[in-house]
Amino acid sequence: MYGWCVRITRIALYDVELPYAHGVYRLSGGRTYRSFRAAIVRLTCDDGTEGWGESTPFGSTYVAAHPAGTRAGIALLAPELLGADPRRVERVGDVMDRTLAGHADARTALDVACWDAFGRSVGLPVADLLGGSTGVPMAPTSSIGAGDPEEMRAQVAEHRARGYRAHSVKIGALDAEGGPGLDAERITASLADRRPGETFLVDANGGLLTETALRLIALLPPGLDLALEAPCASWRETASLRRRCPYPIVVDELAASDADVAFLAGGDVADGINLKISKAGGLTPGRRHRDLARAAGLTVSVQDTVGSSLSYAAILHLGATVPPRLLRGVLNSEDMVTTRVATLDTVVTDDGVLPGSSPGLGANVDEEVLGEPVAVWSD
Repeated sequence: MYGWCVRITRIALYDVELPYAHGVYRLSGGRTYRSFRAAIVRLTCDDGTEGWGESTPFGSTYVAAHPAGTRAGIALLAPELLGADPRRVERVGDVMDRTLAGHADARTALDVACWDAFGRSVGLPVADLLGGSTGVPMAPTSSIGAGDPEEMRAQVAEHRARGYRAHSVKIGALDAEGGPGLDAERITASLADRRPGETFLVDANGGLLTETALRLIALLPPGLDLALEAPCASWRETASLRRRCPYPIVVDELAASDADVAFLAGGDVADGINLKISKAGGLTPGRRHRDLARAAGLTVSVQDTVGSSLSYAAILHLGATVPPRLLRGVLNSEDMVTTRVATLDTVVTDDGVLPGSSPGLGANVDEEVLGEPVAVWSD
């Protein structure tokens, strides 16, 4: 295919703690997080080429994934990939399909590492392999946890001052916590100082019932420019809300597979998708979701559940290939945690951010931060 064969000869798995950078991260339904556990893999090939990838679940109460399960899934998949050419990413995916059903979180770290090795082996950045960067700087997206309305307003302002032009604002208060009234205050405060060119996603992470979503909408002041992200936990509730919602709806947790994205497009259930790489299963399915969204005219936010520098690198390279008119922004997951596992080759301007021209993900990994691997597979 490329004139020579590259074979994976060793896979190492690292377990890395990632403390949340702002104390307590709050989601709908009373879910809270203080730190996250990253599964980081290092592929080594017979010619010395390396590739790095990461998958960091959002605890055990976000989607059907959790850190111990991610590591267990990698332990099943990794031995089967020894001897494979990491550049043949679809064929690597076939091996993972035959080995383990589902478990996109476990597949992600290995898939991304294959793309990194692919890029390094041919001297090209991953964005070029995914179709080519548009060259248009992308708006970095903040992630504002649910909390006191004025504290959320202050967090938006702090991110704005650091160059963020897109914001994801968390809501989803239970009635006992303040319900739609509190969420309306959170949204109003977060958008109070909106600047021209800024975009806002109001993200319930599936925590609203159709009823509570409609009550919330009725309490919002007119003229707010926002999209409602992942309002409900099921397709039925989301479709029901869409018929009565004056705001665009972006689907996140529900859009995990190719079939999900095709369904929401064909059924006109939403106006956009939040493309989370680890939820999709890596960059290989991620590019399919990108293309399905483009064909259907859906907006795209490229994100991940959470993660360190390696997750952010994957986000940047995939995001850079999305047409600018469809791209809402890219999540700076690295900024959400205090641990830095790598330095990245990025281009940051007043207009946004782009991946650099270094081969692969452009990540220089700090192995001292990773420590010793918790498992190694070799042929």
